Amino acid sequence: MPIVEMWLLITVGREIGAFPTIGLVLLTAAVGFSLLRQQGFATLFRARQKMDAGELPAIEMVEAIIFAVCGALLMTPGFVTDVIGFAGLVPSVRRGIVSRLVTQMNVVNYSEYEVHCRDHGDYSDADSRTLEGESWREEDDNSSEK
Repeated sequence: MPIVEMWLLITVGREIGAFPTIGLVLLTAAVGFSLLRQQGFATLFRARQKMDAGELPAIEMVEAIIFAVCGALLMTPGFVTDVIGFAGLVPSVRRGIVSRLVTQMNVVNYSEYEVHCRDHGDYSDADSRTLEGESWREEDDNSSEK
């Protein structure tokens, strides 16, 4: 990928000049960062609404990962990475990626699972339960004597 980016930057630089090429790279980074910020806050707001309603914001969490990758690609100098980064910011493209990823994920809300098990007395599926707790070792008073 870096070789392709360098070749493309050199080719564009030959055609339009070095300074316009650098300006174009900086412009795409600035526009990408602005779009990323706007859409990221909108996704954060939707996630917060879902959490307030007691729902799991699985789609928003996957979108946040996509935004992080797109942000890294947009901050990387080059036109190929910019095209890929901007593609992730297009809502229809992003929804397609998210729907594909979410259908392959297994999302479990353990708090709802524990409530269901407690209310229905169903603890037969021991492999899918998560037990959380703390442990510590208490030393005997006699163990320090020799």
